[in-house]
Amino acid sequence: MNPARDPLQAALDFLPHGGEFRFLDRLASLQPGEFGAGQYRVRGDEPFLRGHFPGDPIFPGVLLVEAAAQLAGVVAQSDPKIPPLAGLKLTALRNVKILGAVRPGQTVQLEARVTGRLGNLVQAQAAARVGDDIVLTAELTLSGAK
Repeated sequence: MNPARDPLQAALDFLPHGGEFRFLDRLASLQPGEFGAGQYRVRGDEPFLRGHFPGDPIFPGVLLVEAAAQLAGVVAQSDPKIPPLAGLKLTALRNVKILGAVRPGQTVQLEARVTGRLGNLVQAQAAARVGDDIVLTAELTLSGAK
């Protein structure tokens, strides 16, 4: 990370994803290794929206989970006490509830909290909102290379 940059935006450098598969536009807050809040604005021009669903596009629930996992990864990889894990990826989901739809023009507010670590495994709880409505809750496991 470049220390001259805003530290919240610089933390996004922990994401290995290319622009076409990044579902986290900005960080609003970060407690390194513990908690983070961020957002993704569904622009409406994303290619996958053309087919999901024509005439009534919604942001796919699996990508909502991916956005939460990306935020959890940033939180985990920013821990100053633990070096970043190589190849950190989403490897397990539990208690995932997609509770609402996200439409073009809406901004998803994401939160992720690291709840445990064991070796190369990271456990996290995540949630997403649009306005006051909760649209996702999930327990995530991320794992890095051994």
